[in-house]
Amino acid sequence: MNEVQPGYIEFITRLKRVIHDARLQTIQTVNQQLLILYWQIGNKILQMQNKEGWGTKVIDRISNDLKREFSDMKGLSSRNLKYMRAFAETYPEFQKSLLIDNQYIVDDESIVQAPLAQLTWYHHITLLDKVKDSEERIFYIYQTAQHGWSRNILVHHIESNLYHRQGKAINNFTHTLPSAQSDLAREIIRDPYKFDFLTMGERYHEKNLEDALITHITKFLLELGAGFSFVGRQYKIEMGNQDFYIDLLFYHLKLRCFVVIELKTGSFIPEYASKLNFYLNVVDDKLRHTSDHVTIGILICKERNKIIAEYALRGINNPIGIAEYELTQSIPDNLKGDLPSIEELERELER
Repeated sequence: MNEVQPGYIEFITRLKRVIHDARLQTIQTVNQQLLILYWQIGNKILQMQNKEGWGTKVIDRISNDLKREFSDMKGLSSRNLKYMRAFAETYPEFQKSLLIDNQYIVDDESIVQAPLAQLTWYHHITLLDKVKDSEERIFYIYQTAQHGWSRNILVHHIESNLYHRQGKAINNFTHTLPSAQSDLAREIIRDPYKFDFLTMGERYHEKNLEDALITHITKFLLELGAGFSFVGRQYKIEMGNQDFYIDLLFYHLKLRCFVVIELKTGSFIPEYASKLNFYLNVVDDKLRHTSDHVTIGILICKERNKIIAEYALRGINNPIGIAEYELTQSIPDNLKGDLPSIEELERELER
């Protein structure tokens, strides 16, 4: 075996990173150029339709003519051309705008950093089909670019109505956390939580719900959102010669704090907030490192009265959010075969 030269491991690691970053940049550049091309095609069709009063049927003729000229090029179907037109109509300043903090900032030189340009064409098709409100669409564009969502994940969040759920839980973060930490903490909790990946009987207990969530931990983490790292279930803490058990304990990488989650299958009562507050005090004393921020608690229950929840949090100095959960019906098996897959839709667009 050849002797490894001093510094070789560090050298090859850095070299691999350079190649990886360059390949990723190439992919991103190709994607951006494709989006620019599609926008240009759609914009020219839109201009001529507005100028000459052409109807939608002309797109079929345009598609046939372009296919004959560019026989080796995919994506020139009538359906895809209509998406290009909609894309240009929806983002009229696409080539000279940066989408930053939900606002269009004009920049004539580059769109490289724009979240709008970081999404693939199929992400944009999904947004055009499923999200009609412009502010909601911008929310999903920004979140997708920030977290690197695949199109499947994007579809999941749209269909689960994330835009209207994120940050909606009752909480006391404004009074218990610094402003920057408070805003971020509010973003990580949702109301209601959608546990549509679970199959529960008519009667079940907290342990049954907890077991099911842990069994489907990947889907549970997806619903919780980016940044959650699972620490343990029924996490044992000792205080005053007694043992207590936290339902679910997480650590949030961005907030840099522990997150205690308590599950309740019934209606919220004020005592739940008091018990969760106790857990937060113990975790802060027993587990929290000096570099960690204060622990956050999330109480997820089947039902909660808004007024009672707000009164229960009044006077509590630890950050707590209170939300509901829903067990929604999944698509019946006899209907799943009738729905086109993403691959089938992509093949249709490429014709």
